[in-house]
Amino acid sequence: MTAVTPDGSGVDLDEDRLHEECGVFGIFGHPDAAAIVALGLHALQHRGQEAAGIVAFDGARFHSERRQGLVGDHFSSASVIDRLPGQTAIGHVRYSTTGETALRNVQPLFAELEAGGLAIAHNGNLTNGLTLRRELIRGGAICQSTTDTEVVLLLAARSRRMKIVDRFVEALADIEGAYALVALTNKKLIGARDPLGIRPLVLGELDGCPILCSETCALDIIGARFIRDIENGEVVVISADAVKSFFPLPRQPARPCIFEYIYFARPDSIVHGRSVYDARKAMGAELAREAPADADVVVPVPDSGVPAAIGYARACGLPFELGIIRNHYVGRTFIQPTQSIRELGVRMKHNANRAVVAGKRVVLIDDSIVRGTTSVKIVQMMRDAGAREVHFRISSPPIAYPDFYGIDTPERDKLLAARMDLESMRRFMGADSLAFLSVAGIYRAMGFSERNARQPQFTDHCFTGDYPTRLLDKDGEPGRQHLPLLAEAG
Repeated sequence: MTAVTPDGSGVDLDEDRLHEECGVFGIFGHPDAAAIVALGLHALQHRGQEAAGIVAFDGARFHSERRQGLVGDHFSSASVIDRLPGQTAIGHVRYSTTGETALRNVQPLFAELEAGGLAIAHNGNLTNGLTLRRELIRGGAICQSTTDTEVVLLLAARSRRMKIVDRFVEALADIEGAYALVALTNKKLIGARDPLGIRPLVLGELDGCPILCSETCALDIIGARFIRDIENGEVVVISADAVKSFFPLPRQPARPCIFEYIYFARPDSIVHGRSVYDARKAMGAELAREAPADADVVVPVPDSGVPAAIGYARACGLPFELGIIRNHYVGRTFIQPTQSIRELGVRMKHNANRAVVAGKRVVLIDDSIVRGTTSVKIVQMMRDAGAREVHFRISSPPIAYPDFYGIDTPERDKLLAARMDLESMRRFMGADSLAFLSVAGIYRAMGFSERNARQPQFTDHCFTGDYPTRLLDKDGEPGRQHLPLLAEAG
């Protein structure tokens, strides 16, 4: 993410956020396939800003364009789209959680198999990816990337099945963790979700052409129609003849990631039939009931804290105000020559709205706290702008455990809630009071009377430590969890 100043000073509200691995998009049989994929990826840009790629098939050859950076920086020109001919294409936006940031890790990845070409784009993280990778290398496989997505290609290549779809499905039987996969062959578009449905994937349609993508907002941007969510454990195979669905793995109760509703999904998306915007407002309302504050104004931490702040303000009858203004036109900050000039850049991206907060008792609403370093700066920003009191409210429970399913979280000893109790966190941030939404509260906001401890309705391990799958790479052989990396010239 962009830092406000080269030396790390200033208030960049994105520097201490959770980051999701990626978003996927694919369309079958449309004459403008690559252009539509580029538009869809633009709508999914919030899911990954490090790199983007598109692979298209023209009936005879696969064509690939993969770039580091934003979608709009590389896929907005006609010349690039013209290099991606064909009526079927898949695309990917990436924030790396496995593998370093290098062009060889930019997806979709492609391999030429005995039965034909196969391109794959992956959202999620395999919890046995390194274990499988070592096994494949011992068997003679050659790895060209450091991303776990390549494991799926290598498993498909190892399969002795004749059809690519069968090879793909056989690979799914070996992988564990979270995945929403979109794959492209010379005849088919394939989608797959992990047995728990941790990562999202939806089916849509534009001009009669099927679409697979991570979120409904990507359908909206191109005027496509939402058909349904791909179910947990489902494989969808799209061809010129039909859209076929089957469940090759043992069925399990769905357990989608709760962070799609808290932070990752765009607020205008519908995830598993629930409006993300409404869910976040409901979380704010629950937070107001659990942790009201004697205050004058409710202020969101932009942008992700806005819906929860609206819900909080309505539930407790306080005015909602934009007390922090975000400059959406700041890209990478200038390299400023002196410390005095650097200090002027502190407010380039976020600035307190003094007219709103001066002399007021402020309730700050944010969606989550990771390391807590940014929270300290936000509280100080409010005090510098004249706030009389600062009460911090978080519309999710404390993040006390790391993630291994595609969310970029620090190790546990770097998570604030794993190191401190509530009062210690409050003192660390310098707030007058601090409260988090409870685990029970987040389930109430999602429409459940309580969390089912024996069979939780969501993947919520960051709060509870209740991991839904084996963590084979994490718990495996000590000292063997890191990949050897080839340093590449910039």
